[in-house]
Amino acid sequence: MDTITAADITAAADRTAGRVRRTPVLRVGPDLWLKLEFLQHTGTFKARGAFNRQLVARERGELDASRGVVAASGGNAGLAHAFAAAELGVPATVFVPESAPAVKVRRLRDLGADVRQVGSEYVRAYEAAVAFAQERGAVFCHAYDQPEVAAGAGTLAVELLEDVPDVDTVVVAVGGGGLFAGVAAALEGSARVVAVEPVGAPTLHDALAAGEPVDVAVSGVAADSLGARRIGSIGFDVARRTHPVSLLVGDEQITAARQDLWSRFRVAAEHGAAAAWAGLDAYRPAAGERVAVVVCGANTDPAGLR
Repeated sequence: MDTITAADITAAADRTAGRVRRTPVLRVGPDLWLKLEFLQHTGTFKARGAFNRQLVARERGELDASRGVVAASGGNAGLAHAFAAAELGVPATVFVPESAPAVKVRRLRDLGADVRQVGSEYVRAYEAAVAFAQERGAVFCHAYDQPEVAAGAGTLAVELLEDVPDVDTVVVAVGGGGLFAGVAAALEGSARVVAVEPVGAPTLHDALAAGEPVDVAVSGVAADSLGARRIGSIGFDVARRTHPVSLLVGDEQITAARQDLWSRFRVAAEHGAAAAWAGLDAYRPAAGERVAVVVCGANTDPAGLR
């Protein structure tokens, strides 16, 4: 089974240095910090894993300048892999469902990606991307369930530990589990991780209850970024090893948290990122507990913020 450890995160941090932005930490209370990861390239943490995946492929001699990389995602992962490929000077092909929003398709094309719309659901785009990689020799880049992708995501926790070395707890949103896996592996033995998911997409929560990854129905306001139907094998393995606090939050809590981040800090978080802030109320830290909340993305329409 693929998994990652703190050593993989350290290696990813060294490899991606100078490629990704070191995002700031904002102190918002006596014992409370926000990790402003939405300031990362393309607006989410995903650029970290994209660079690490593609740089590892180049180190291994797998990244051909004519064949490039391929991914399946009309969202944040696709944007990140397209951006990294452009920076490394290789072509990127991104498969998206036919229903992908025109604005995201346009952003992918603006980054130089060859966008191919296939099928009505993400799974069809994913299957087409896998087939393309096998037929054309392009490097396949998963949205979350690859060791290099998850390890790259975890590099934000390396920065966090340097900025807040005595942090007790880190709160992070969970979709497919790549960000959670990277953060939890990086913090293993040094800090607790609170894993927050929408009630409408409880991939990790249900997997822990079942003792194995299971499919879940996906719905809700955060489904565009936390809409995986099953926790990745890497995320599940790291969860079994590190025993996170698993919490679920509802759409009303997520929407209120998103508004709260804007009203108090002028942080225009996407709903998936706001889920972590919503989880803070459910978790209720002890007096003196030093807590950091990862605000992982801001690819959102701010029109609804007051």
